[in-house]
Amino acid sequence: MTLPSLTALEARIRDDLARIAHPRASWLTPRVAPDGSAALDVLVVGAGQSGVVTAFGLKRSRVDNVLVIDKAPYGEEGPWVTFARMQTLRSPKDFTGPDLDIPSLTYQSWHEARYGAAHWQALDLITREDWNDYLLFMRRVTEIPVENDTELLSLSQAGELVAATVRDRDGERTLHARKVVLATGQDSTGRWWMPDFVERVAPSLRAHAADTIDFAALKGKVVAVLGAGASAFDNAATALEAGAASVHLFCRRLEPQVIQPYRWITFRGFMKHLADLDDSWRWRFMSRVMGLREGFPQATYDRCARHPNFLLHTGAPWTAAREEAGRAVVTTPHGDFAADFLICGTGIAMDYAAKPELAAFHDNIATWGDRYAPSAEEANDRLAAFPYLSPDYQFMEKVPGQTPWIANIHLFSIASTMSFGPSGSSINAMTTAVPRLVDGVTKGLFAADVEANWSTFLAYDVAQAEVRQTVPGLGIAAE
Repeated sequence: MTLPSLTALEARIRDDLARIAHPRASWLTPRVAPDGSAALDVLVVGAGQSGVVTAFGLKRSRVDNVLVIDKAPYGEEGPWVTFARMQTLRSPKDFTGPDLDIPSLTYQSWHEARYGAAHWQALDLITREDWNDYLLFMRRVTEIPVENDTELLSLSQAGELVAATVRDRDGERTLHARKVVLATGQDSTGRWWMPDFVERVAPSLRAHAADTIDFAALKGKVVAVLGAGASAFDNAATALEAGAASVHLFCRRLEPQVIQPYRWITFRGFMKHLADLDDSWRWRFMSRVMGLREGFPQATYDRCARHPNFLLHTGAPWTAAREEAGRAVVTTPHGDFAADFLICGTGIAMDYAAKPELAAFHDNIATWGDRYAPSAEEANDRLAAFPYLSPDYQFMEKVPGQTPWIANIHLFSIASTMSFGPSGSSINAMTTAVPRLVDGVTKGLFAADVEANWSTFLAYDVAQAEVRQTVPGLGIAAE
C-alpha cells in the first residue's frame, strides 16, 4: 500500500522531472535488427543501482528506447537483500547518488516521506533493506523499463548492432541494440575468488562470502573466516549472531587495515576528473587506494567484538587447507587450525574468460597491463588485469581491428575503478560518474546518426512565422 506521503512525493518528483525535461525533442534514428524487429538504442544489463540510474540518466537525455534486464527476480537485484550481510550501508546517510542531483529523488526525501522528518534526523545509517526499497521506488517512479528473470548469455556483432542472447522464463531469444551497458556488479569481468587449496575442500565445508550460506546450520560450529575487509567481518558477525560456537577471523596483515581510503577520495574534483589525468597519475592514485584495500568501520568491528567467542588472528594468512575427520584444517604461519566451516572474504579475480557474455572477445580486451608499465615499486599484477577503458567507459581492443564492435559495449561496474576511480560500484560517485557514462553513450549514438541528422536538417522546412502582407518592390516616382 502506498502511503499518502509517498504518493505526494511521487507527484512532486514527476512535477520536478517535467520542469527540467528540456529539450523534449526526440533525436535518434531508429534501427532495424536483422530479424526485422526494432533494435534498442541501449540495452542495460543489470537492474541494480548502477543499471537503473544509468537508464534514468539516458532517459533524461531523451534516449527512451532503452531496456534494462536482470537475471534476479524482482526485489533481489544487486547485493542488498542477498549476499550483503552488513546491517546498514557504510556510506553516511546524506551521500546522494541515484537522484542525479534532483532533490525530490534523494534518499532523504523518500525516507522522510515514509518515516517522517524526525526519524530522518535521528537516523544514524541507512539499513540495506530500506536502501533496496528506495531503489525499487526510484525505478518505479521514473518509469524505468526492467525485465527481471532475464539472463544475458552472450554478446556478438550483428552488423552495426550488438546481438545479445538472453534467457528468460520462456527460453532463449536475441535482443539487438546499438549500445550495451554492462552494469553487472562486482564480478562483471571475473569471478569470486578463493585460494585454490580452499576450492579443493568439499563444498559442504567452505563458501565464498558472496555465496548463499545457511548460517542457521552453523549454530554450535567453529567457523574460520579468511580476510579482514568489511565483508569478511560482516560474514563473521552473521555467523556469531546465528549461534556459532566460535568464529575466528584470519588477517594476513600484522595489523588490520582500519583506514578507509575511499573516504579521502570522496570529493567532487577527484570523482569527476581522475579519468582526465594521465595514466601515471591514475595508476598512482588507484594502486594506492586499491592496494590498501577497503577498510571497515567501527560499527562493523564492534558487531563482531561484542561476542566473547570472536577471535581475530593477525599475521595469519592461510597457506594450505585439507579435510580431516569431516572438518576443514587450514595451515597458517602459526600452525594448523581446524574448523567446521570456512568462509573466504577474498574478493574477485579478473577472469574475462569466466564470463559467458564476454566469450566472443575476452582475449582481445585491453588491460592496464597492456597499456601502462608502472615503476617496479608501483607494479601490481592484480591491478594490471583490470580493463583499460576508453574515456566513455567502452571496452578497448588489445589488438586494434580484431573486434572493433566492442566499442559499442560500455562497462559500468567495479571493474571500471582503475580507469575512473569510484564509478560503477559507488553510491556517492553516481552524480559524477553516471552523467559521464551517459554523455559517452549519447556521443556515440549522435556520431553514428550524423549523416541522417544532416539529411534531416537539410530537409527541415517548418516555418516559424507566417507573413501575410508583402509589397513586391518599392515604387519610386520618376522626376
